[in-house]
Amino acid sequence: MIAFLCGLLFALGLGLAGMTQPAKVIAFLDVSGTWDPSLLFVMGGAISVMVPVWRVLARRGRGFGNVRAPVFDKTHVDGALVVGAAIFGVGWGLSGYCPGPALVSMAGATFSPLVFVFSMAVGTLAARLFRKITAAA
Repeated sequence: MIAFLCGLLFALGLGLAGMTQPAKVIAFLDVSGTWDPSLLFVMGGAISVMVPVWRVLARRGRGFGNVRAPVFDKTHVDGALVVGAAIFGVGWGLSGYCPGPALVSMAGATFSPLVFVFSMAVGTLAARLFRKITAAA
């Protein structure tokens, strides 16, 4: 229930901030044209909330409701991180969708977020399969 409420709050925030509109995201990425800094404020607000929460979770060793908190043990930059970040950035820049806003935008049942989420799912499955194949070799 806590995860659902957090997701609902996140979705409402994205919708209110206009971050489900690809044109808004593309305008943020267009630094040489008509740059729209509103995404910067949305990210700043999210980061200012999450940094203290992550610190509390790290100290407690568990999430709220005694759920095990996720641990991210990646402490260095490697090829997989760079390639993954590049693919994410290219997909975001070309489509104007980030995964969270794309999922929220699916509620409107328009074609582009459905295509994006389907492509994201296929890419995730392909990455998992690639990881399994390379780990076995």
